Amino acid sequence: MVHSAYDSFELLRGCPMKIDAIESCGSKLLVGCSDGALRIYVPQPSADRSSQSDYHGQAHELRRETYALERTVTGFSKKPLLSMEVLASRELLLSLSESIAFHRLPNLETLAVITKAKGANVYSWDDRRGFLCFARQKRVSIFRHDGGRGFVEVKEFGVPDTVKSMSWCGENICLGIRKEYVILNASNGALTEVFPSGRMAPPLVVSLPSGELLLGKENIGVFVDQNGKLLQAERICWSEAPSIVVIQKPYAVALLPRRVEIRSLRVPYPLIQTIVLQNVRRLIQSNNAVIVALDHSVYGLFPVPLGAQIVQLTASGNFEEALALCKLLPPEDSSLRAAKEGSIHIRYAHYLFENGSYEEAMEHFLAAQVDITYVLSMYPSIVLPKTSMLPEPEKPMDASSEAPYLSRGLSGMSDDMDSSPLPQLTEFDEHAALESKKMSHNTLMALIKFLQKKRYSIIEKATAEGTEEVVFDAVGGNFGTYETSRFKKSNKARGTVSINSGAREMAALLDTALLQALLLTGQSSAALELLKGLNYCDIKICEEILQKQNHYTALLELYKCNSMHREALNLLHQLVEESKSSQAQPDLASKFKPESIIEYLKPLCGTEPMLVLEFSMLVLESCPTQTIELFLSGNIPADLVNSYLKQHAPSMQGRYLELMLAMNENGISGNLQNEMVQIYLSEVLEWHTELSAQQKWDEKVYSPTRKKLLSALESISGYNPDALLKRLPADALYEERAILLGKMNQHELALSLYVHKLLVPELALSYCDRVYESASHQPSAKSSGNIYLTLLQIYLNPRKTINNFEKRITNIVSSQNTSIPKVGSGSSVKAKGGRGAKKIAAIEGAEDMRFSLSSTDSSRSDGDADDFTEEGGSTIMLDEVLDLLSRRWDRINGAQALKLLPKETKLQNLLPFLGPLMRKSSEAYRNLSVIKSLRQSENLQVP
Repeated sequence: MVHSAYDSFELLRGCPMKIDAIESCGSKLLVGCSDGALRIYVPQPSADRSSQSDYHGQAHELRRETYALERTVTGFSKKPLLSMEVLASRELLLSLSESIAFHRLPNLETLAVITKAKGANVYSWDDRRGFLCFARQKRVSIFRHDGGRGFVEVKEFGVPDTVKSMSWCGENICLGIRKEYVILNASNGALTEVFPSGRMAPPLVVSLPSGELLLGKENIGVFVDQNGKLLQAERICWSEAPSIVVIQKPYAVALLPRRVEIRSLRVPYPLIQTIVLQNVRRLIQSNNAVIVALDHSVYGLFPVPLGAQIVQLTASGNFEEALALCKLLPPEDSSLRAAKEGSIHIRYAHYLFENGSYEEAMEHFLAAQVDITYVLSMYPSIVLPKTSMLPEPEKPMDASSEAPYLSRGLSGMSDDMDSSPLPQLTEFDEHAALESKKMSHNTLMALIKFLQKKRYSIIEKATAEGTEEVVFDAVGGNFGTYETSRFKKSNKARGTVSINSGAREMAALLDTALLQALLLTGQSSAALELLKGLNYCDIKICEEILQKQNHYTALLELYKCNSMHREALNLLHQLVEESKSSQAQPDLASKFKPESIIEYLKPLCGTEPMLVLEFSMLVLESCPTQTIELFLSGNIPADLVNSYLKQHAPSMQGRYLELMLAMNENGISGNLQNEMVQIYLSEVLEWHTELSAQQKWDEKVYSPTRKKLLSALESISGYNPDALLKRLPADALYEERAILLGKMNQHELALSLYVHKLLVPELALSYCDRVYESASHQPSAKSSGNIYLTLLQIYLNPRKTINNFEKRITNIVSSQNTSIPKVGSGSSVKAKGGRGAKKIAAIEGAEDMRFSLSSTDSSRSDGDADDFTEEGGSTIMLDEVLDLLSRRWDRINGAQALKLLPKETKLQNLLPFLGPLMRKSSEAYRNLSVIKSLRQSENLQVP
């Protein structure tokens, strides 16, 4: 778009002679005319000058006033001037005519004339080093100013053709000869080709302020560096081939055949302004303007103040150029520059947004550093927390919205920008027509990128405020009671904080909007990641949205990050139950399983044990092993778990205890072991009662629970056998009773049960083996071999042991608790006073019994045998006796066993017992004899 970058003003009119060259010196114009005279013009005195100080301040600048002739220097040059240049740093005037001459300013006396430059057609001056180069025919000469009145020749080089244009470029010289551009090395004269020049227009070399070069090729301007290499692919395209180009940032001013063309130096080098002037002869740069010399008049192109240009560009929608000009504002106006840039960015952002460039619009909102509330107001469909920070929904921008930024003035900067309506936006009456457009996928994607770029700094500030609040509260600060509001958070990561501060309100707005935008664009995974990290999403709004759109995983994370574990677990349980139905969606069934509840509960074991116990009951039956692993890995006290199960899930109490015992045998206390055995026993008793009522009870039938009970009674030792024994029926569960009696060291009674009630001698033998082996591992324990003699005695006197068993059992039960009713058939034998008590005492020490092997035993008569038979009334279990002796001969005291056997026992039946016993005894005797002889020999050898 074209705007006014320069104002054209006629400085001089009616010059008596045709103008050949022109230059400015401060506020004066030096005009070289065709008659060889140099005419000096100055501004005409004006009565309306604002002040004398302003006048002096402009003494070194070209002024926008009519100029009048001050004096004429006749005979300044013998031939027409080709060009002039004021060397301000050295107070010299350089002129090229017949040769190159230097004149002292301001009196214009001749300082030096370089006669060798006679016939030169072009020159270039390096003011930094004081070097002059000029071209004459096919020769290039270099001279150096010696600081006084003279110039010293440095070098002279030959070139292939006549030089048409030239300029210093660093230490080298760029030459535009007839057909091409070359770089001349000023040290050794080496030439480097750049590229061919145009066929129609003469070569044109223009030096840029950066030290780079602009080379002309027809109507194209090409940028090269000091070595002639291309800098960029973009080129300035003039309307026609220029004859002169002047660089005055940020513009390039070119003299074309019929006009002056002004283009921006920013890619893509757009046309800025065209000034139509006929018969232009010269175009030069002054200190504050561009001077255009016609045949008999002079115009000054004065730059329009940057502020006014910015207003023009913004009003016309050329925002990029306006922003570029803002950067050129003076450093002292940095605050105003920032305000102007912000205002332009906002206007440009709205323009881009309404024209579909949403992401670019958000980039300009970011550059304007607007609050997120400004952008969010453009999205009315995004639900946001109520806060005083949120403005009304955004309407098309007007001047009032920028009043705070544009109220400050700048010299030459009008208020047009403040009052100018935004193009294209004023045609819309309401934003309702754009509502669907603003909620499209592209607009939301742009919003997401905007919010993500703003999020880091906002979350950082919000977190810092929360930290300061916690620290202040810890050292005694009193924040009072926070109001319950939608901004109140309860988060383990943040603590319980009240979102009543600016930063946290802003964070809540941002995260709530960002979550909605992510969901609306189908980025559920990104929304989930947002909720997994530190966030300030508004719970109520986000909960409602997530529920409505069935984003259950994200909803669970929302609850979790806000420590709403009960709500999360209730939802998770609901989802697990729904996933079990036949109508459940496949993704629901795959995502939500009972194990999901266990995974959620794991981190809560240390902080919320009761909540863990409560919700673990929901999955204990379906995932017993994983649930118990949860209890163990979470270090939840086992007694607490057991008591909770006992109250809320008694059916799973035993399962928990047995799994816990299997996973960690040493981790279960005696109390819990007793609890587990009691549970097994209760189930077995119920089963026994049920079968007894149906008259189907069989002592040798084992249910799974009874097997568990027997295994537990055998393998663990933490339970109380007395309490369990009281609960057993008198006429059943003999194996359980035998194990309990064994735990109480009532070995004779236990063996009697195995032999006479269960009728399984093998169990009795296994029992004896366990007692014997257990005692052998305890050095301090008393001799355990007598346990086999006890079994031997039971085999030899069946009836007597049966009678003793019934009496002793009755006495044990009654002495433990006389109030406990007997379970069973009701038939029991009452104990007889002191005799029963004595037998109980004898039985309790059964493992330590000492059978008297004195003359009483050895002289036992037939009468004793008769008494035995008469009391028993049944034959002895001789086969079992012989089997026991043959199988455990090495564990039984042979002499005592033989004394217990009946006299009618045949010797050949004892061979399996006596054979190995005698061999072992003989071997032991021989070994002892050898040892005795060796010791005697040792004693004799002692001196």
